[in-house]
Amino acid sequence: MKQILALVTLLLTAISIGQNPSNYAEYINKHDIKKMLYEYSSDKFMGREVGTNEQKLAVNFLRNKYLEMGIHPANKNGNYFQYVPLINENFRKVEFKIAGEDYFYYKDFITKTPIKSKNIDSDLYAYVGYGIKDKNYNDYKNIDVKDKIVVAVAGEPLDKFGNYFLTKSKTNSIWSNSEESHNAKINLAYEMGASGFILIDDYYFKRYSYYYKNNELKGETNVSLNVPQKQFLNIIVGKSIGNKLKKQKNGIYQNKITINYKNSSEPFVSENIIAIIKGNELPEEYIIISAHLDHIGAHDNKIFNGADDDGSGTIAILEIAEAFKKAEIDGYGPKRSIVFLHVNAEEKGLLGSKYYTDFEPIFPLKSTIANLNIDMIGRTDPKRDYGQRNYIYLIGSDKLSTELHEISERVNKKYTNIELDYTYNDDNDPNRFYYRSDHYNFAKNNIPVIFYFNGTHDDYHRASDTADKIEYDLLENRARLVFYTAWELANRQNRIIVDK
Repeated sequence: MKQILALVTLLLTAISIGQNPSNYAEYINKHDIKKMLYEYSSDKFMGREVGTNEQKLAVNFLRNKYLEMGIHPANKNGNYFQYVPLINENFRKVEFKIAGEDYFYYKDFITKTPIKSKNIDSDLYAYVGYGIKDKNYNDYKNIDVKDKIVVAVAGEPLDKFGNYFLTKSKTNSIWSNSEESHNAKINLAYEMGASGFILIDDYYFKRYSYYYKNNELKGETNVSLNVPQKQFLNIIVGKSIGNKLKKQKNGIYQNKITINYKNSSEPFVSENIIAIIKGNELPEEYIIISAHLDHIGAHDNKIFNGADDDGSGTIAILEIAEAFKKAEIDGYGPKRSIVFLHVNAEEKGLLGSKYYTDFEPIFPLKSTIANLNIDMIGRTDPKRDYGQRNYIYLIGSDKLSTELHEISERVNKKYTNIELDYTYNDDNDPNRFYYRSDHYNFAKNNIPVIFYFNGTHDDYHRASDTADKIEYDLLENRARLVFYTAWELANRQNRIIVDK
Protein backbone atom coordinates (compact mmCIF):
# COMPACT_ATOMS: atom_id res chain seq x y z
CA MET A 1 0.00 0.00 0.00
CA LYS A 2 2.83 2.36 0.91
CA GLN A 3 4.49 1.59 -2.42
CA ILE A 4 1.27 2.47 -4.29
CA LEU A 5 0.90 5.72 -2.35
CA ALA A 6 4.53 6.57 -3.06
CA LEU A 7 4.04 5.87 -6.76
CA VAL A 8 0.88 8.02 -6.89
CA THR A 9 2.67 10.83 -5.06
CA LEU A 10 5.61 10.61 -7.46
CA LEU A 11 3.26 10.64 -10.46
CA LEU A 12 1.31 13.67 -9.17
CA THR A 13 4.57 15.47 -8.43
CA ALA A 14 5.81 14.78 -11.96
CA ILE A 15 2.54 16.09 -13.43
CA SER A 16 2.74 19.20 -11.27
CA ILE A 17 6.33 19.88 -12.32
CA GLY A 18 5.54 19.31 -15.99
CA GLN A 19 2.50 21.52 -16.00
CA ASN A 20 4.36 24.35 -14.31
CA PRO A 21 5.48 26.75 -17.08
CA SER A 22 8.29 28.08 -14.88
CA ASN A 23 10.20 24.86 -15.53
CA TYR A 24 10.22 25.64 -19.25
CA ALA A 25 10.68 29.39 -18.98
CA GLU A 26 14.16 28.53 -17.68
CA TYR A 27 15.10 27.56 -21.23
CA ILE A 28 14.75 31.24 -22.13
CA ASN A 29 18.09 32.43 -20.84
CA LYS A 30 20.26 35.45 -21.48
CA HIS A 31 23.38 33.45 -22.38
CA ASP A 32 21.75 31.68 -25.31
CA ILE A 33 20.05 34.91 -26.36
CA LYS A 34 23.36 36.76 -26.35
CA LYS A 35 25.13 34.13 -28.41
CA MET A 36 22.45 34.07 -31.10
CA LEU A 37 21.88 37.82 -31.19
CA TYR A 38 25.58 38.57 -31.63
CA GLU A 39 25.50 36.36 -34.71
CA TYR A 40 22.14 37.54 -36.06
CA SER A 41 23.11 41.21 -35.80
CA SER A 42 26.67 40.76 -37.06
CA ASP A 43 28.08 42.36 -40.21
CA LYS A 44 27.64 39.03 -42.00
CA PHE A 45 23.93 39.85 -42.35
CA MET A 46 24.57 43.43 -43.54
CA GLY A 47 21.50 44.85 -41.83
CA ARG A 48 19.05 42.27 -43.27
CA GLU A 49 17.41 44.66 -45.72
CA VAL A 50 14.56 43.07 -47.63
CA GLY A 51 15.51 41.93 -51.12
CA THR A 52 19.23 41.51 -50.41
CA ASN A 53 21.30 38.34 -50.34
CA GLU A 54 21.97 38.97 -46.66
CA GLN A 55 18.24 38.96 -45.93
CA LYS A 56 18.22 35.48 -47.50
CA LEU A 57 20.96 34.52 -45.04
CA ALA A 58 18.72 35.73 -42.21
CA VAL A 59 15.72 33.63 -43.23
CA ASN A 60 17.94 30.58 -43.66
CA PHE A 61 19.42 31.19 -40.20
CA LEU A 62 15.91 31.12 -38.72
CA ARG A 63 14.81 28.09 -40.72
CA ASN A 64 17.86 26.14 -39.56
CA LYS A 65 17.14 27.00 -35.91
CA TYR A 66 13.66 25.52 -36.20
CA LEU A 67 15.05 22.45 -37.91
CA GLU A 68 17.55 21.99 -35.08
CA MET A 69 14.76 22.28 -32.49
CA GLY A 70 12.54 19.84 -34.35
CA ILE A 71 9.72 22.37 -34.67
CA HIS A 72 7.65 21.77 -37.79
CA PRO A 73 7.05 24.23 -40.63
CA ALA A 74 3.59 25.75 -40.81
CA ASN A 75 3.05 25.26 -44.55
CA LYS A 76 1.38 22.04 -45.60
CA ASN A 77 4.09 21.52 -48.21
CA GLY A 78 6.69 21.19 -45.47
CA ASN A 79 8.26 24.58 -46.14
CA TYR A 80 9.03 27.16 -43.47
CA PHE A 81 8.88 29.93 -46.07
CA GLN A 82 5.84 31.98 -46.96
CA TYR A 83 6.81 33.73 -50.18
CA VAL A 84 5.86 37.41 -50.17
CA PRO A 85 5.61 39.04 -53.64
CA LEU A 86 7.02 42.56 -53.60
CA ILE A 87 7.77 45.24 -56.15
CA ASN A 88 10.63 47.71 -56.09
CA GLU A 89 9.56 51.08 -57.48
CA ASN A 90 12.64 52.72 -58.95
CA PHE A 91 11.15 56.13 -59.60
CA ARG A 92 7.84 57.91 -59.39
CA LYS A 93 6.98 60.87 -61.60
CA VAL A 94 3.68 62.68 -61.09
CA GLU A 95 2.47 65.81 -62.85
CA PHE A 96 -0.37 67.65 -61.14
CA LYS A 97 -2.29 70.60 -62.58
CA ILE A 98 -5.37 72.51 -61.47
CA ALA A 99 -6.90 74.78 -64.12
CA GLY A 100 -3.62 74.60 -66.03
CA GLU A 101 -1.48 75.66 -63.05
CA ASP A 102 1.40 73.32 -62.17
CA TYR A 103 2.01 71.97 -58.67
CA PHE A 104 5.13 70.14 -57.60
CA TYR A 105 5.96 66.85 -55.95
CA TYR A 106 7.21 67.14 -52.33
CA LYS A 107 6.52 70.89 -52.35
CA ASP A 108 2.74 70.72 -52.84
CA PHE A 109 1.68 67.05 -52.87
CA ILE A 110 2.73 63.42 -52.66
CA THR A 111 1.21 60.11 -53.74
CA LYS A 112 0.85 57.73 -50.83
CA THR A 113 0.70 54.42 -52.67
CA PRO A 114 2.24 53.29 -55.96
CA ILE A 115 0.05 52.29 -58.90
CA LYS A 116 0.70 51.48 -62.52
CA SER A 117 1.17 54.42 -64.87
CA LYS A 118 -2.09 56.31 -65.22
CA ASN A 119 -3.51 59.54 -66.62
CA ILE A 120 -6.50 61.37 -65.17
CA ASP A 121 -8.00 64.34 -66.96
CA SER A 122 -11.11 65.48 -65.12
CA ASP A 123 -13.29 68.54 -65.52
CA LEU A 124 -15.21 67.69 -62.39
CA TYR A 125 -14.29 66.70 -58.89
CA ALA A 126 -16.40 66.25 -55.78
CA TYR A 127 -15.68 67.92 -52.47
CA VAL A 128 -17.15 65.75 -49.69
CA GLY A 129 -16.11 67.63 -46.55
CA TYR A 130 -14.57 65.16 -44.13
CA GLY A 131 -15.29 62.24 -46.45
CA ILE A 132 -17.24 60.33 -43.79
CA LYS A 133 -20.25 58.07 -44.21
CA ASP A 134 -21.75 56.91 -40.93
CA LYS A 135 -25.25 56.01 -39.77
CA ASN A 136 -25.41 59.33 -37.91
CA TYR A 137 -23.42 61.47 -40.35
CA ASN A 138 -23.01 61.34 -44.13
CA ASP A 139 -20.80 63.69 -46.17
CA TYR A 140 -21.82 61.89 -49.37
CA LYS A 141 -25.52 62.64 -49.04
CA ASN A 142 -26.93 64.04 -52.31
CA ILE A 143 -23.47 64.10 -53.96
CA ASP A 144 -22.77 61.87 -56.97
CA VAL A 145 -19.04 61.01 -56.99
CA LYS A 146 -19.08 58.29 -59.66
CA ASP A 147 -16.10 58.67 -62.03
CA LYS A 148 -15.04 61.88 -60.28
CA ILE A 149 -12.03 62.69 -58.14
CA VAL A 150 -13.09 62.93 -54.51
CA VAL A 151 -11.58 65.66 -52.32
CA ALA A 152 -11.83 65.47 -48.52
CA VAL A 153 -10.26 67.18 -45.53
CA ALA A 154 -8.65 65.49 -42.54
CA GLY A 155 -10.40 64.77 -39.26
CA GLU A 156 -14.06 64.73 -38.28
CA PRO A 157 -16.65 67.36 -37.31
CA LEU A 158 -17.15 68.96 -33.89
CA ASP A 159 -20.42 70.27 -32.52
CA LYS A 160 -20.90 73.75 -31.06
CA PHE A 161 -19.78 72.49 -27.63
CA GLY A 162 -16.47 71.19 -28.95
CA ASN A 163 -17.53 67.53 -28.77
CA TYR A 164 -16.87 65.12 -31.61
CA PHE A 165 -20.10 64.77 -33.53
CA LEU A 166 -19.90 61.02 -34.03
CA THR A 167 -18.96 60.05 -30.46
CA LYS A 168 -20.85 62.94 -28.79
CA SER A 169 -17.87 63.36 -26.44
CA LYS A 170 -14.35 64.77 -26.25
CA THR A 171 -13.06 61.38 -27.48
CA ASN A 172 -12.51 61.17 -31.20
CA SER A 173 -13.39 58.23 -33.42
CA ILE A 174 -11.53 56.21 -36.03
CA TRP A 175 -12.11 59.06 -38.49
CA SER A 176 -9.56 61.26 -36.67
CA ASN A 177 -6.67 58.79 -36.56
CA SER A 178 -4.46 59.76 -39.49
CA GLU A 179 -3.38 56.36 -40.86
CA GLU A 180 -6.59 54.50 -40.07
CA SER A 181 -8.79 57.43 -41.09
CA HIS A 182 -6.98 57.92 -44.40
CA ASN A 183 -7.41 54.24 -45.30
CA ALA A 184 -11.09 54.34 -44.34
CA LYS A 185 -11.76 57.49 -46.37
CA ILE A 186 -9.96 56.30 -49.49
CA ASN A 187 -11.71 52.91 -49.37
CA LEU A 188 -15.07 54.64 -49.00
CA ALA A 189 -14.39 56.90 -52.00
CA TYR A 190 -13.45 53.86 -54.07
CA GLU A 191 -16.62 52.03 -53.05
CA MET A 192 -18.69 55.08 -53.99
CA GLY A 193 -17.34 54.86 -57.56
CA ALA A 194 -14.76 57.67 -57.51
CA SER A 195 -11.86 57.72 -59.97
CA GLY A 196 -9.32 59.03 -57.46
CA PHE A 197 -8.92 60.51 -53.99
CA ILE A 198 -7.25 63.68 -52.70
CA LEU A 199 -6.84 64.27 -48.96
CA ILE A 200 -6.20 67.82 -47.73
CA ASP A 201 -4.05 67.35 -44.64
CA ASP A 202 -1.12 69.73 -44.23
CA TYR A 203 0.35 67.89 -41.21
CA TYR A 204 0.14 64.46 -42.86
CA PHE A 205 1.52 65.87 -46.13
CA LYS A 206 4.55 67.46 -44.46
CA ARG A 207 5.28 64.31 -42.49
CA TYR A 208 5.27 61.96 -45.49
CA SER A 209 6.80 64.48 -47.88
CA TYR A 210 9.84 64.76 -45.60
CA TYR A 211 10.08 60.98 -45.28
CA TYR A 212 9.78 60.26 -49.02
CA LYS A 213 12.15 63.03 -50.02
CA ASN A 214 14.80 61.82 -47.58
CA ASN A 215 14.50 58.31 -49.00
CA GLU A 216 14.98 59.62 -52.53
CA LEU A 217 18.06 61.63 -51.52
CA LYS A 218 19.52 58.48 -49.98
CA GLY A 219 18.85 56.59 -53.20
CA GLU A 220 16.27 54.36 -51.51
CA THR A 221 13.41 52.97 -53.52
CA ASN A 222 9.79 52.43 -52.60
CA VAL A 223 8.79 48.84 -51.91
CA SER A 224 5.20 47.61 -51.95
CA LEU A 225 3.27 44.37 -52.22
CA ASN A 226 3.09 43.00 -55.76
CA VAL A 227 -0.47 41.72 -55.52
CA PRO A 228 -3.74 42.62 -57.23
CA GLN A 229 -4.88 45.75 -55.43
CA LYS A 230 -7.16 48.65 -56.13
CA GLN A 231 -5.59 50.76 -58.88
CA PHE A 232 -6.73 53.97 -57.31
CA LEU A 233 -4.73 57.18 -57.25
CA ASN A 234 -4.24 58.37 -53.69
CA ILE A 235 -2.84 61.89 -53.23
CA ILE A 236 -2.13 63.92 -50.10
CA VAL A 237 -1.87 67.69 -50.53
CA GLY A 238 -0.79 70.59 -48.36
CA LYS A 239 -2.28 74.04 -47.98
CA SER A 240 -1.25 75.39 -51.39
CA ILE A 241 -3.44 72.92 -53.29
CA GLY A 242 -6.02 72.62 -50.51
CA ASN A 243 -6.83 76.32 -50.73
CA LYS A 244 -7.24 76.03 -54.49
CA LEU A 245 -9.88 73.32 -54.29
CA LYS A 246 -12.82 75.59 -53.47
CA LYS A 247 -16.42 74.51 -53.11
CA GLN A 248 -18.97 75.03 -55.86
CA LYS A 249 -22.68 74.25 -56.26
CA ASN A 250 -23.88 70.89 -54.87
CA GLY A 251 -20.38 69.84 -53.90
CA ILE A 252 -19.16 69.62 -57.51
CA TYR A 253 -16.14 71.69 -58.57
CA GLN A 254 -15.33 73.07 -61.97
CA ASN A 255 -11.54 73.54 -61.83
CA LYS A 256 -10.00 71.06 -64.24
CA ILE A 257 -7.59 68.60 -62.65
CA THR A 258 -4.93 66.89 -64.76
CA ILE A 259 -2.75 64.13 -63.29
CA ASN A 260 -0.09 62.13 -65.17
CA TYR A 261 1.44 59.30 -63.14
CA LYS A 262 4.42 57.22 -64.28
CA ASN A 263 6.66 54.73 -62.50
CA SER A 264 9.21 52.02 -63.23
CA SER A 265 9.20 48.85 -61.15
CA GLU A 266 11.00 45.54 -60.64
CA PRO A 267 9.26 42.57 -58.96
CA PHE A 268 11.03 40.37 -56.39
CA VAL A 269 10.15 37.90 -53.65
CA SER A 270 10.94 37.91 -49.95
CA GLU A 271 10.08 35.37 -47.27
CA ASN A 272 8.22 35.17 -44.00
CA ILE A 273 9.30 32.29 -41.74
CA ILE A 274 6.46 30.33 -40.09
CA ALA A 275 6.80 27.38 -37.70
CA ILE A 276 4.23 25.69 -35.50
CA ILE A 277 3.77 23.51 -32.43
CA LYS A 278 0.32 22.01 -32.90
CA GLY A 279 -2.16 21.97 -30.07
CA ASN A 280 -3.02 18.60 -28.58
CA GLU A 281 -6.69 19.40 -27.84
CA LEU A 282 -7.65 22.43 -29.95
CA PRO A 283 -5.17 22.35 -32.84
CA GLU A 284 -7.43 24.50 -35.04
CA GLU A 285 -7.12 27.50 -32.70
CA TYR A 286 -3.92 29.54 -32.96
CA ILE A 287 -1.79 31.87 -30.85
CA ILE A 288 0.61 33.77 -33.13
CA ILE A 289 3.86 35.14 -31.71
CA SER A 290 5.49 37.53 -34.18
CA ALA A 291 8.54 39.71 -34.77
CA HIS A 292 10.06 41.22 -37.89
CA LEU A 293 13.25 39.65 -39.19
CA ASP A 294 14.43 42.53 -41.40
CA HIS A 295 16.19 45.84 -40.75
CA ILE A 296 17.26 48.78 -42.94
CA GLY A 297 20.49 47.37 -44.41
CA ALA A 298 23.70 49.21 -45.24
CA HIS A 299 23.94 52.87 -46.33
CA ASP A 300 26.72 55.44 -46.65
CA ASN A 301 29.33 52.75 -45.96
CA LYS A 302 27.67 51.94 -42.63
CA ILE A 303 25.95 48.72 -41.63
CA PHE A 304 22.70 49.11 -39.68
CA ASN A 305 22.73 45.83 -37.76
CA GLY A 306 19.44 46.29 -35.91
CA ALA A 307 20.33 44.36 -32.75
CA ASP A 308 17.39 45.82 -30.84
CA ASP A 309 15.23 46.54 -33.92
CA ASP A 310 14.27 43.77 -34.23
CA GLY A 311 17.01 41.28 -33.55
CA SER A 312 15.86 41.26 -29.94
CA GLY A 313 12.33 40.19 -30.87
CA THR A 314 13.53 37.67 -33.45
CA ILE A 315 15.84 35.84 -31.04
CA ALA A 316 13.27 36.08 -28.25
CA ILE A 317 10.85 34.08 -30.41
CA LEU A 318 13.45 31.37 -30.98
CA GLU A 319 13.91 31.05 -27.22
CA ILE A 320 10.15 31.00 -26.60
CA ALA A 321 9.80 28.32 -29.27
CA GLU A 322 12.46 26.22 -27.55
CA ALA A 323 10.63 26.50 -24.22
CA PHE A 324 7.36 25.30 -25.76
CA LYS A 325 9.18 22.49 -27.57
CA LYS A 326 10.78 21.25 -24.32
CA ALA A 327 7.32 21.15 -22.72
CA GLU A 328 5.96 19.21 -25.69
CA ILE A 329 8.81 16.69 -25.47
CA ASP A 330 7.94 16.16 -21.80
CA GLY A 331 4.35 15.48 -22.74
CA TYR A 332 2.97 18.93 -21.91
CA GLY A 333 2.40 20.41 -25.32
CA PRO A 334 -0.09 23.29 -25.56
CA LYS A 335 -3.84 22.71 -25.93
CA ARG A 336 -3.99 25.26 -28.74
CA SER A 337 -1.46 25.64 -31.52
CA ILE A 338 1.43 28.07 -31.12
CA VAL A 339 2.60 29.73 -34.35
CA PHE A 340 6.02 31.39 -34.55
CA LEU A 341 5.85 34.04 -37.28
CA HIS A 342 8.92 35.99 -38.43
CA VAL A 343 7.71 38.59 -40.91
CA ASN A 344 9.74 40.40 -43.53
CA ALA A 345 9.60 43.93 -44.96
CA GLU A 346 8.32 45.54 -41.75
CA GLU A 347 10.69 48.42 -42.34
CA LYS A 348 9.06 49.01 -45.75
CA GLY A 349 5.58 49.42 -44.32
CA LEU A 350 4.54 46.25 -42.41
CA LEU A 351 4.38 44.43 -45.74
CA GLY A 352 5.18 40.87 -44.60
CA SER A 353 2.47 40.87 -41.94
CA LYS A 354 0.04 42.62 -44.28
CA TYR A 355 0.55 39.88 -46.85
CA TYR A 356 -0.10 37.26 -44.18
CA THR A 357 -3.31 38.83 -42.88
CA ASP A 358 -4.78 40.38 -46.04
CA PHE A 359 -3.76 38.00 -48.81
CA GLU A 360 -2.51 34.61 -47.61
CA PRO A 361 -3.27 33.78 -43.99
CA ILE A 362 -1.75 30.34 -43.48
CA PHE A 363 -4.24 29.80 -40.67
CA PRO A 364 -7.77 31.25 -40.71
CA LEU A 365 -7.99 34.65 -39.07
CA LYS A 366 -11.29 33.68 -37.45
CA SER A 367 -9.43 30.87 -35.66
CA THR A 368 -6.57 33.11 -34.54
CA ILE A 369 -7.01 33.80 -30.83
CA ALA A 370 -4.38 36.50 -30.37
CA ASN A 371 -1.18 37.99 -31.72
CA LEU A 372 1.70 38.70 -29.35
CA ASN A 373 4.09 40.93 -31.28
CA ILE A 374 7.65 41.67 -30.16
CA ASP A 375 9.46 44.66 -31.67
CA MET A 376 12.45 45.97 -29.66
CA ILE A 377 12.69 44.51 -26.15
CA GLY A 378 16.44 44.62 -25.50
CA ARG A 379 17.09 48.19 -24.34
CA THR A 380 15.75 50.92 -22.06
CA ASP A 381 14.13 54.19 -23.04
CA PRO A 382 16.36 57.15 -22.05
CA LYS A 383 13.30 59.41 -21.97
CA ARG A 384 11.85 57.24 -19.23
CA ASP A 385 13.55 58.92 -16.27
CA TYR A 386 11.19 57.46 -13.69
CA GLY A 387 10.71 54.06 -12.08
CA GLN A 388 12.90 50.97 -12.35
CA ARG A 389 14.65 49.62 -15.46
CA ASN A 390 12.65 46.40 -15.22
CA TYR A 391 9.71 47.60 -17.32
CA ILE A 392 8.13 47.06 -20.72
CA TYR A 393 5.72 49.21 -22.72
CA LEU A 394 2.54 47.32 -23.56
CA ILE A 395 0.41 48.60 -26.41
CA GLY A 396 -2.98 47.30 -27.54
CA SER A 397 -3.68 44.75 -24.81
CA ASP A 398 -7.01 46.33 -23.82
CA LYS A 399 -8.16 47.66 -27.19
CA LEU A 400 -10.09 44.60 -28.38
CA SER A 401 -10.32 42.16 -25.46
CA THR A 402 -10.74 42.87 -21.76
CA GLU A 403 -9.77 39.27 -21.03
CA LEU A 404 -6.45 39.55 -22.84
CA HIS A 405 -5.51 42.59 -20.80
CA GLU A 406 -6.49 40.91 -17.54
CA ILE A 407 -4.59 37.73 -18.41
CA SER A 408 -1.48 39.76 -19.25
CA GLU A 409 -1.64 41.59 -15.94
CA ARG A 410 -2.28 38.44 -13.93
CA VAL A 411 0.48 36.41 -15.61
CA ASN A 412 3.01 39.18 -15.07
CA LYS A 413 2.11 39.51 -11.40
CA LYS A 414 2.45 35.76 -10.87
CA TYR A 415 5.67 35.10 -12.77
CA THR A 416 7.80 38.03 -13.98
CA ASN A 417 6.92 41.11 -11.93
CA ILE A 418 7.80 43.57 -14.69
CA GLU A 419 6.44 47.12 -14.55
CA LEU A 420 3.87 47.21 -17.34
CA ASP A 421 3.92 50.74 -18.71
CA TYR A 422 0.93 51.83 -20.82
CA THR A 423 2.26 55.28 -21.76
CA TYR A 424 2.07 54.59 -25.51
CA ASN A 425 -1.26 52.77 -25.32
CA ASP A 426 -3.12 56.09 -25.26
CA ASP A 427 -5.35 56.55 -28.31
CA ASN A 428 -3.97 60.07 -28.66
CA ASP A 429 -0.30 59.03 -28.48
CA PRO A 430 1.42 61.37 -30.99
CA ASN A 431 4.01 58.65 -31.75
CA ARG A 432 1.23 56.38 -33.02
CA PHE A 433 3.17 53.23 -32.11
CA TYR A 434 -0.04 51.20 -32.17
CA TYR A 435 -0.07 51.60 -35.95
CA ARG A 436 3.66 51.17 -36.53
CA SER A 437 4.42 47.50 -35.98
CA ASP A 438 3.14 44.21 -37.33
CA HIS A 439 0.48 43.57 -34.68
CA TYR A 440 -1.62 46.29 -36.31
CA ASN A 441 -2.39 44.12 -39.34
CA PHE A 442 -3.90 41.58 -36.94
CA ALA A 443 -5.72 44.20 -34.85
CA LYS A 444 -7.39 45.73 -37.89
CA ASN A 445 -8.83 42.25 -38.52
CA ASN A 446 -10.34 42.21 -35.03
CA ILE A 447 -7.72 39.88 -33.55
CA PRO A 448 -6.65 40.86 -30.00
CA VAL A 449 -3.01 41.91 -29.79
CA ILE A 450 -0.26 42.84 -27.39
CA PHE A 451 2.73 44.81 -28.67
CA TYR A 452 5.84 44.48 -26.45
CA PHE A 453 8.19 47.44 -26.87
CA ASN A 454 11.05 49.02 -24.91
CA GLY A 455 10.69 52.45 -26.58
CA THR A 456 13.10 54.23 -28.89
CA HIS A 457 16.62 55.31 -27.99
CA ASP A 458 19.52 57.24 -29.53
CA ASP A 459 20.57 54.18 -31.56
CA TYR A 460 17.16 53.62 -33.14
CA HIS A 461 17.61 53.20 -36.94
CA ARG A 462 21.31 54.00 -36.63
CA ALA A 463 24.45 51.98 -37.24
CA SER A 464 25.08 52.08 -33.48
CA ASP A 465 22.17 49.67 -32.72
CA THR A 466 24.57 46.84 -31.90
CA ALA A 467 24.52 43.68 -29.79
CA ASP A 468 26.95 44.98 -27.17
CA LYS A 469 24.34 47.53 -26.05
CA ILE A 470 21.59 45.01 -25.38
CA GLU A 471 20.61 44.54 -21.72
CA TYR A 472 20.33 40.77 -21.75
CA ASP A 473 18.81 40.30 -18.31
CA LEU A 474 15.91 42.55 -19.33
CA LEU A 475 15.51 40.82 -22.68
CA GLU A 476 15.38 37.44 -20.92
CA ASN A 477 12.67 38.49 -18.46
CA ARG A 478 10.58 40.24 -21.13
CA ALA A 479 10.75 37.18 -23.40
CA ARG A 480 9.61 35.05 -20.46
CA LEU A 481 6.61 37.34 -19.98
CA VAL A 482 5.58 36.70 -23.60
CA PHE A 483 6.05 32.96 -23.06
CA TYR A 484 3.94 32.89 -19.90
CA THR A 485 1.19 34.91 -21.59
CA ALA A 486 1.17 32.60 -24.62
CA TRP A 487 1.15 29.57 -22.30
CA GLU A 488 -1.94 30.86 -20.50
CA LEU A 489 -3.75 31.76 -23.74
CA ALA A 490 -2.97 28.35 -25.23
CA ASN A 491 -3.93 26.25 -22.21
CA ARG A 492 -6.94 28.00 -20.67
CA GLN A 493 -10.30 26.31 -21.03
CA ASN A 494 -12.03 28.94 -23.20
CA ARG A 495 -10.66 31.17 -25.93
CA ILE A 496 -10.58 34.85 -25.04
CA ILE A 497 -13.51 36.97 -26.11
CA VAL A 498 -13.37 40.05 -28.34
CA ASP A 499 -15.63 42.45 -26.46
CA LYS A 500 -14.54 45.86 -27.74
